[in-house]
Amino acid sequence: MAIFPPNPQMPPQPAGMRVPVAASAIAADDVKRAAALADRIRARFAQTLVGQDHLRESLILTLVAGGHILIESVPGLAKTTAAQTLATSVSGTFKRVQCTPDLMPSDLVGTQVFDFASQKFTTQIGPIHANFVLLDEINRSNAKTQSAMLEAMAEGATTIGGERIALPKPFMVIATQNPIEEEGTFALPEAQMDRFMMKAVMTYPTADEERRMLALLTRRGSDVFDPSQLPADQVSIRDVEFLRAAAKRVHVSDAIMRYAVDLAATSRGAGTHPIQGLASLVRLGASPRASIALTRIGQANALLKGRDYVVPEDVKSVVHEVMRHRIVLTFEALADGVTADQVVDRIVRTVPVP
Repeated sequence: MAIFPPNPQMPPQPAGMRVPVAASAIAADDVKRAAALADRIRARFAQTLVGQDHLRESLILTLVAGGHILIESVPGLAKTTAAQTLATSVSGTFKRVQCTPDLMPSDLVGTQVFDFASQKFTTQIGPIHANFVLLDEINRSNAKTQSAMLEAMAEGATTIGGERIALPKPFMVIATQNPIEEEGTFALPEAQMDRFMMKAVMTYPTADEERRMLALLTRRGSDVFDPSQLPADQVSIRDVEFLRAAAKRVHVSDAIMRYAVDLAATSRGAGTHPIQGLASLVRLGASPRASIALTRIGQANALLKGRDYVVPEDVKSVVHEVMRHRIVLTFEALADGVTADQVVDRIVRTVPVP
């Protein structure tokens, strides 16, 4: 005799079928641990980078959210230093690839080499098989190499000689590009731009920050930082996996989800408050990956701020980084000097905050 009678409104489940279970709420101790881990990474940045707090937070948020990031700025603003700092703050493998027009997919992914001793082909994996991969000046690589990068970023695996090889976990691509030089560069296609969860744009430091930078270099005695000289207070791979799992358990209300969807849909000319005349400015709006990224980054943002739930500001504060590279402007807008950030500003002002 059953102690608890079956629910008459619920049909019986076939044997062997598992009912989906909602993700368990995150514990208060896990929230404190996540905030402490983020502070350890920030302390690492304080020893290598002056200013650029916005870039630092974007890098950490992308790491916790489990995505990839594209950094754009003019030369000399420490893009590479920031990427190396994040990568070396975690005790994982790190590879740097200097992209050039003659870089081939095999140089990045790997290739098969014939071993005359064994009379067999052996697989030699390339530098992309690392936890953190810095693709410096990614827009200098040719289209064929960019497609190999796209497969790695999208699938989490590469194909060498017909063999599929999974990339290590966690896997994160930190790409940089220079916006002012066009000779010898290949613009990233929209499909690959969409794979980056965030795009950070660096600006010139203030006079005070530049003075502090010079003081740091003078004390260090070198213009290039040596990771081996930094304190060995690294975050482990297991800690990164914990951060990513904890972020996914942060509560997101239906109102926040609707807000993220409305922001992305408005860029496509839809949404609850369509913008008049947007079609003359935007040729292609943000894809659904934008709403996914807004939600994931919002969860990571809330976690690192010590909350187990997402508030609208967690999403609103990262809209530019998430959407600026997903909006393709019309030729008329480009001719008039309109930027993607200006379009995002208008979207943020138009869409009501829940």
